[in-house]
Amino acid sequence: MRLIITRPHEDAEPLASALATLGIETAIEPLLSIEITNSPEPDLSDVQALLLTSANGVRAFAQISRVRNVPVFAVGDASARAAVDAGFERVESASGNVDDLAELIGQKLKPESGALLHIAGSKVAGDLAGYLGEGGYDYRRLQLYHAAKATALTTECVNAIKNRTVDGVVMYSPRTAENFVDLLRHAGVADCSAHLTAFCLSAAVAAKLEALAWSRVIVAETPDQAALIKSVQESF
Repeated sequence: MRLIITRPHEDAEPLASALATLGIETAIEPLLSIEITNSPEPDLSDVQALLLTSANGVRAFAQISRVRNVPVFAVGDASARAAVDAGFERVESASGNVDDLAELIGQKLKPESGALLHIAGSKVAGDLAGYLGEGGYDYRRLQLYHAAKATALTTECVNAIKNRTVDGVVMYSPRTAENFVDLLRHAGVADCSAHLTAFCLSAAVAAKLEALAWSRVIVAETPDQAALIKSVQESF
């Protein structure tokens, strides 16, 4: 089996390595490129915790601040691992989506203990601000990066799809899935989706693929990388 990985290079390479241990070949075709924005170091004096909804947020924060003793609440295990690797001392993972993160915060943190600073990109999934606002929390969002969409598929990727030398594609976000559909159409290979299996991190990702016909659309049991890899492994 050979799969296209659509994640940014920083995230695609560890996934490619994990799949290689299962005997699965991959081709990395980033549909998003992460651009860190220039920002001064944030004032954390009244912040009780950082909220991280992607590993990109961890990397962006680590570039502008050396603070690592503020508790971190991560949406999933991949973000949590990135925080641990960056040196954060206290890391909690919701192991799910934004709803799960909001629930975890409600269980662990009190509104009166301080503000919650969400390290985010220019686009955010879900309504974390709304959930936490209803709970009386002081939610703040700090944009530290921008995910720029790819404007075309590489020639190598288009040829691989045309020639059926790839069996499927791995997608982690609704935005990536939507862009992949658009780029297939732009390249004139939209009909070739019928020969590809789409491996999706969540149902929200899969919903963005409904405009095209696919050989199969497989959604991970839970929205984390381990479950997604398991879904790939069980498909062949």
